[in-house]
Amino acid sequence: MNTATQNIPFNVEEIRKDFPILKREVNGYPLVYFDNAATSQTPQQVIDVIVDYYSSYNANIHRGVHTLSQEATDAYEQARIKIQKHFNAAKAHEMIFTSGTTHGINLVANGFGALLKEGDEIIVSALEHHSNIVPWQMMCERNGAVLRVIPMNEDGTLMMDVYDTLLSEKTKLVFCNHISNALGTINPIESIIQKAHQAGAAVLIDGAQACPHVKPDVQALDVDFYVASAHKMCGPTGVGVLYGKEKWLKKLPPYQGGGEMIAEVTFEKTTYADLPHKFEAGTPNICGGIAFGAAVDYLNAVGFKAIAAYEHELLAYATEKLLAIDGVKIYGTSSAKTSVISFNIEGVHPYDIGTIVDKLGIAVRTGHHCAQPIMDYYKIPGTVRASFAFYNTREEIDRLVDAVIRAKKMLL
Repeated sequence: MNTATQNIPFNVEEIRKDFPILKREVNGYPLVYFDNAATSQTPQQVIDVIVDYYSSYNANIHRGVHTLSQEATDAYEQARIKIQKHFNAAKAHEMIFTSGTTHGINLVANGFGALLKEGDEIIVSALEHHSNIVPWQMMCERNGAVLRVIPMNEDGTLMMDVYDTLLSEKTKLVFCNHISNALGTINPIESIIQKAHQAGAAVLIDGAQACPHVKPDVQALDVDFYVASAHKMCGPTGVGVLYGKEKWLKKLPPYQGGGEMIAEVTFEKTTYADLPHKFEAGTPNICGGIAFGAAVDYLNAVGFKAIAAYEHELLAYATEKLLAIDGVKIYGTSSAKTSVISFNIEGVHPYDIGTIVDKLGIAVRTGHHCAQPIMDYYKIPGTVRASFAFYNTREEIDRLVDAVIRAKKMLL
């Protein structure tokens, strides 16, 4: 059956042909991959770039005079420019290659640790992934800064009226995710950024879950820092990007010392390299950076408007089908939401559902999704999370629904 609809300007079956892993079977069933919020799958176009790098011009970058080094350097820096343009950063050196979102957040947290003093306040949202909580707690323990939390509502949205009361002249930094990985809630980051700036605070946005679905414009947002990971954007693991306004990147001290991030080294004194190399110590994930650029090209070729429209259809269809099952409860019911459904069946542990569903060839995620405070709010051990991408289909959702019904019959 052709799963493309009249409203979507691409053919989903043709898109699926780009992803080799979707052809495999799991436990004797065709794979249904609904764990995209953890990591997306990789199209052949990106895989080919990875193979070509290691087959044709694998070499260390920068400073090398030989041909392979120059070719690798050019490809790596061209990828940086692609990513700069994708996020609409003003300058390429505002894009710092990292090992992923967690690395980017830790880099900024480490830098702000040197800028904040005891009694200064930072604000986080209740919807954060652990990687946007723990580094800041560690920073506060070191310098005596105070962590404030924007609480959440039952529907998985933030209490923005409380946010207004938390902001003060003591607030130095606000950080929250663009989209919740656990619930799919799209946060009102435009308002969060504007109000923080009015209070004189900087803002870091965790875009790991947003970037597979939307195309952030960091200049239009006027955000100070924005972090993302390639592996959620059809790219490889182990590489990501930190966008930072030039003025902030110049203020922050280096996160790591070593090769590449220096201008001159003596035993008496070391001077640091200019941006972006100041924050890119050591040999980077060269192939990963190049492949990240290829993944950005791929997603833009598909088109983010088309992706958003189709994934919204999948979300609406899956929500309706799952809620038709007696005993199913969905967590995170905001009207502003991306293609993530966290649910439980009354009286059944989510791990048990996930195990049975896996036996039927369907990959979902179970647990607290590195967002334990959210689960504590709902007083549950975790959820079953089904997260959809533009290469998924309604037929796959039907298989998930049938599997959940089967699991319920077995477990109750």
